[in-house]
Amino acid sequence: FFLQQRAPGKVLHDAVCNHLNLVEGDYFGLEFPDHKKMMVWLDLLKPIMKQIRRPKHVVVKFVVKFFPPDHAQLQEELTRYLFALQVKQDLAQGRLTCNDTSTALLISHIVQSEIGDFDETVDREHLAKNKYIPHQEALEDKIMEFHRSHMGQTPAESDFQLLEIARRLEMYGIRLHPAKDREGTKINLAVANTGILVFQGHTKINAFNWAKVRKLSFKRKRFLIKLRPDVNSSFQDTLEFLMASRDFCKSFWKICVEHHAFFRLFEEPKPKPKPVLFSRGSSFSGRTQKQVLDYVKEGGHKKVQFERKHSKIHSIRSLTAQPSDQHTEVPKQVSDFSAHFPFNWELRSPELQSCRQGKELKASTEDTGQHKSPSMKKSPKEGRKVDGAVVSTVEEEEEAAKDRTQQNRPQSQQPSTGSLTGSPHLSELSINSQGGPSVANMSLSPNLSPDAKQSSPLISPLLTDPTCIRTDDEEEVKRKRFPTEKAYFIAKEVATTERTYLKDLEVITSWFHSAVSKEDCMPETLKNIIFSNFEPLHKFHTGFLKEIEQRLALWEGRSNAHIKGDYQRIGDVMLKNIQSMKQLTMHLWKHNEILMELENGIKNSRKLETFCRDFELQKVCYLPLNTFLLRPLHRLMHYKQIMERLCKHYPPSHIDFRDSRAALAEISEMVAQLHGNMIKMENFQKLHELKKDLIGIDNLVIPGREFIRLGSLSKLSGKGLQQRMFFLFNDILLYTSRGLTASNQFKVHGHLPLYGMTIEETEEEWGVPHCLTLRGQHQSIVVAASNRAEMDKWTEDIQMAIDLAEKCSGPAPELLASSPPDNKSPDETTVDQESEDDLSASRTSLERQSPHRGNTTVHVCWHRNTSVSMIDFSIAVENQLSGNLLRKFKNSNGWQKLWVVFTNFCMFFYKSHQDNHPLASLPLLGYSLTIPSESENIHKDYVFKLHFKSHVYYFRAESEYTFERWMEVIRSATSSASRTRALSHKEPHAY
Repeated sequence: FFLQQRAPGKVLHDAVCNHLNLVEGDYFGLEFPDHKKMMVWLDLLKPIMKQIRRPKHVVVKFVVKFFPPDHAQLQEELTRYLFALQVKQDLAQGRLTCNDTSTALLISHIVQSEIGDFDETVDREHLAKNKYIPHQEALEDKIMEFHRSHMGQTPAESDFQLLEIARRLEMYGIRLHPAKDREGTKINLAVANTGILVFQGHTKINAFNWAKVRKLSFKRKRFLIKLRPDVNSSFQDTLEFLMASRDFCKSFWKICVEHHAFFRLFEEPKPKPKPVLFSRGSSFSGRTQKQVLDYVKEGGHKKVQFERKHSKIHSIRSLTAQPSDQHTEVPKQVSDFSAHFPFNWELRSPELQSCRQGKELKASTEDTGQHKSPSMKKSPKEGRKVDGAVVSTVEEEEEAAKDRTQQNRPQSQQPSTGSLTGSPHLSELSINSQGGPSVANMSLSPNLSPDAKQSSPLISPLLTDPTCIRTDDEEEVKRKRFPTEKAYFIAKEVATTERTYLKDLEVITSWFHSAVSKEDCMPETLKNIIFSNFEPLHKFHTGFLKEIEQRLALWEGRSNAHIKGDYQRIGDVMLKNIQSMKQLTMHLWKHNEILMELENGIKNSRKLETFCRDFELQKVCYLPLNTFLLRPLHRLMHYKQIMERLCKHYPPSHIDFRDSRAALAEISEMVAQLHGNMIKMENFQKLHELKKDLIGIDNLVIPGREFIRLGSLSKLSGKGLQQRMFFLFNDILLYTSRGLTASNQFKVHGHLPLYGMTIEETEEEWGVPHCLTLRGQHQSIVVAASNRAEMDKWTEDIQMAIDLAEKCSGPAPELLASSPPDNKSPDETTVDQESEDDLSASRTSLERQSPHRGNTTVHVCWHRNTSVSMIDFSIAVENQLSGNLLRKFKNSNGWQKLWVVFTNFCMFFYKSHQDNHPLASLPLLGYSLTIPSESENIHKDYVFKLHFKSHVYYFRAESEYTFERWMEVIRSATSSASRTRALSHKEPHAY
């Protein structure tokens, strides 16, 4: 039928996929031997009859053609099963080579999928009858040893694990094409999602990533790669390889073109007009990977259940499918399909050929009960120990994206089983589709790629997840569905920030408590005082959050719509709970004692110190541990601010006004009682936090010492201006340099007592802009700020500190444990040679963070060449916010929906508010906050822009109120306050 109709190859390919009910068929291709017995891919654009000359004698194989960088991008269980069969076939044919351990592990997952849990007798019989690789006998004991560890693993999970192991192998998805280089050396060429690879035997010796390739072409038997100019590269501009024949060369060139289009283009290229006389070359037909992901995400297809004929596990539920009321017909056996064609065809793996049963699969309640859906089980990768201390920064994500194409196999970040995780090559797509490759000299324009802005391998797939991309129509529908009045959004802010607060309490009551229980490192008295005071708070706020969410549901009309009007308020809920909260004041007063006892315990016990430091390195502890101990006091201030906004919004006649005013009065009373205590605790906490960042100092935390400002300044020395980190207290000024030790701390080089110090501006004397001379009683130093605003802030605060020191009885005690201030440490010159003027230095530092956190405020100030004061920290405590935002990178088209928590001068990104830890962060110190201009072509409401140097991010809020709130809190981090502005920091700032 297809031959008579002169049908193109795409019709046959689509017919096969439809017969299999295969939604993600674009990853597969049809392969057959041409007249020279060379295996070629069926061209989807050309008529079948022109490609297959003798159809009755040709076997067409349905095989995997495009291997994505991460198998978690495959959404359908059927697709993953077909990929697993491909791996099984490649192992058997010797195409997928690896060491014995990896081979045994791969086969053990195949065996688990086929016969279920380990049984030694059954295993030996099965392995005797089924040969997965040549000479399998030598590995049978190792295979069974691995199989024993897979107890309870379903076939779907076995497929997932099989692909997880296989994708990390160098030969995964690789088809070698023999060639010679210019010197005549025999090599093999291959193409992958990342670019073109060069092998010597089965060892990869080179890689040319798509971002480096400017042009691909072939001339007779010569395959040519033209690279983009790179001063750091030793490669020639054009590389030439000699292949066996012109046809062989063209075939490889064509598959390279198709791989580039599938993995790098945003959408299917438009076909170019067909030449009148003759045509030459090839073009790509079919959806790109991005289009496949979008289609599956939209869910416009039916979920198909299927049986694995070679598996003894009969009822297999899809990892992503939800239970359906309708039963779906299982496609007929593949072998029956060949009757429609005058030529033979087969699947590459014989198992798939008979995996379909010609009958309806009735999904009974009994089956559902017997076989637990893998989606309800723990992710195959869940629970794996997470290396590293901190979440990656978004700048790491963007900076590492520039080097993405230099990596041969992108790393995967713990995708949940079956969840749609984004492609590391499809994160920030800004693609100008200008037609696909259609001639032999195909130019790879930079406009066809995401400008190398691909997601960092350090971050979770969430940040590059196409499921996060929401269409504008969906957003509009969502906005119209919910209330629009300001009071509703104020109430919603209570709920969103309460969710974050509850998660912060759980860091102590759940995570820290669990860790302490496993380690015998904390005295019982300390355990009791911590958990006996935090657990009642957690219990109370769990109920509080439930009440708020129930009220919001009524307000939104999601239940009891007929009485909705009575519930469009929040003041009564706040009043009731704030009055109940007053009974917990006794626990809040204990927090001062908790903080001091914990720090004393750490000071007296090396074991407890190590334990707390290790706990801080866990991702769930995204802030310093003692910050979580102060969260209950911070939350009181948030309630006060929220109620102030609500009372200011309501007219006195409003039904909710009286309750709101009463709630404000109650919470104001609580804040007034605890405020003085909180200020002392904040200073105490900050001193101890700075102590962790400093080395070369013994007694930083002493009674009466108050922290004022920290930041980066340049110190004038014999070598010129050297970047130093300065720490200003009410009695002393420290200056440090960043050490090169594994702890990533700052080494103290000297200190100046403020008693008797004078400060003067000396720009003209030294010829250095924004220059100050600090004259102490025993020494003087010259420092320069990065700009006038920074100099003014330092001048103001240092003068204030000098005035405070004059009121003291005498000079500060000796601080340095080693040499006097003027004597340089041995590593001083090494530190000075380090490049620190670019954000790339920040990324390098963050990667070298173990065993100390590398994203503290001190490190951010160092890399951003800025400073923060204690006033800024106090404002940051008050300006915290949580909620959903849509995020867009500078060069991307889609908006990604994220749960965002703003605290501690930083935006933390989550996939949803239920996540236990952030997956990326964006420190905002040094950033500028603006509204996009017309030339940026955003054309959306409630969008703000954050930018620092070349880093640009856009965020969209859901309403005018939330937009203004995000602007307000972020402005508090991007615009540091001076001492004179402290009293008016709550007033709106111009932006």
